[in-house]
Amino acid sequence: MDHCSRAPVIGITGRRQPAGPLALPVVRDALVETFFVDYAAAVARAGGLPVLLTMECDPADVVSRIDGLILSGGADVDPRRYGAAPGPHATPAEPLRDEFEHAVLDAAWLRGTPVLGICRGTQLINVNRGGTLVAHLPADSGEAHSYLGYPRNHRSHAVEFVAGSVPHALYGSRIRVNSLHHQAVAAIGSGLTVTGHAPDGVVESIEGLDAPVVGVQWHPEMLDGTDPLFGWLVETARQFSTSDRKQEEDVVIA
Repeated sequence: MDHCSRAPVIGITGRRQPAGPLALPVVRDALVETFFVDYAAAVARAGGLPVLLTMECDPADVVSRIDGLILSGGADVDPRRYGAAPGPHATPAEPLRDEFEHAVLDAAWLRGTPVLGICRGTQLINVNRGGTLVAHLPADSGEAHSYLGYPRNHRSHAVEFVAGSVPHALYGSRIRVNSLHHQAVAAIGSGLTVTGHAPDGVVESIEGLDAPVVGVQWHPEMLDGTDPLFGWLVETARQFSTSDRKQEEDVVIA
């Protein structure tokens, strides 16, 4: 495969935790880095080459070698990063993951690497740019965003998109999505704009004003078929990779 037709490399963040009871007793305390296969499968279906980003790598170095980035879902971003304190519904903090993903996003933003944030990933993008989060969305109010009684691919509520946004171009004005989150964007961060809301007003999508960065609060990788968001990421990453190689070639020639 030549450089012009190669699949763009999409880095996917994961989480670190002890191996636990599924491992042999002697290694149950050993750390493993994990991610849900749904992310990688969605990238592969869209024509990208998915790779898991270990937290052992240098963030800037690894970003220089990928064409696109997915910030995946997971536990809460440490509320102290946006001037709040952990509340009664806060999940256990993962400081190493927070530090790594903020550094990876900083490097991606600086380089112009396309980024897709999913659930926690969206929240991290907003916090990274100086925004804040809603601490908790009760399961018995509004659209019950944090209710976990449905199958993971169940489209429980609608989202309406702002005309001219990336999601609007991909989906049209309105779609139904799944919901697996108990937090959401509150004050929007610098360089970002809100592009989608649920009927109860909860922010469901954001994007960069001058950067190829999109965040969605639902889990498109868990929905049936090939979600167009992954097509957007892979195609944008392909264009970025081609442009980046062209700049490198121009530097060499010069």
